[in-house]
Amino acid sequence: MSSTLWLVATPIGNLGDLQPRAIEILDTVDLVCCEDTRRTGLLLHNAGIKATRMAVCNEHTEHDLVDRVLRLLDEGGDVAVVSDAGTPGVSDPGERLVRAVADTVHRVSAVPGPSAAVMALTISGLDTSRFVFEGFLPRKGRDRAMLLADLATERRTIILYEAPPRVANTLADLADACGPDRRVAVARELTKVHEEVVRATLGTVDIGEPRGEYVLVIEGAPVDDDPVSDDEVRELLADAIASGLSKRDAAAEVADRTGRPKRAVYQLSLES
Repeated sequence: MSSTLWLVATPIGNLGDLQPRAIEILDTVDLVCCEDTRRTGLLLHNAGIKATRMAVCNEHTEHDLVDRVLRLLDEGGDVAVVSDAGTPGVSDPGERLVRAVADTVHRVSAVPGPSAAVMALTISGLDTSRFVFEGFLPRKGRDRAMLLADLATERRTIILYEAPPRVANTLADLADACGPDRRVAVARELTKVHEEVVRATLGTVDIGEPRGEYVLVIEGAPVDDDPVSDDEVRELLADAIASGLSKRDAAAEVADRTGRPKRAVYQLSLES
């Protein structure tokens, strides 16, 4: 049987959120890849897990771990990947290892669990039916400006991570890009004693003295009350098809831009 690379979600604050199945996997694998061996070592100790081999897996070392992990899997061992908190591979190390192992005969699986992004979304009071996760914004420059401009027109609920020293500037930049009336929920210290969610608009939100890691949940851009006409949709379709897109891909793009149902837009593309 093939060996397994396990992505194991760990608590984002409250140690009681470590699942029994996560403990079982972490207790039986041959190697635990983690961001900080001291922090993960304490987590394993508190869970009653002893004598587990660990390797540092962060943005600087993950690439170098690939050969070691593949060799261990080839030898019949199992490997777990954890981040300092939450689900590995989501704004945390793990993606490179998954991609490497996915190209082999070995299995990639996960022990699902805590996720700060999903928790913040579900308690935000904003629309949860469609959302986009952007992680951390670029710190400065053209990339940051371009992404903020994209977010200003994003109709889905937006989830961002931010660190305490930059959260005030990020909220101000979001207010400039999206407008002061856009609703936001700012969550911090999730699952911890001092958990807090501030719900307001970007123009009025007051988070006080920044403390702890933040998750920002921003309302999507409002839908234009004036519906796009069929003729306008046909013009957009013609432009998209002229750019080289197939009718199906053009319909999907135009539907996203106009808010029209994909099926209806695709039907218009067939009529043209």
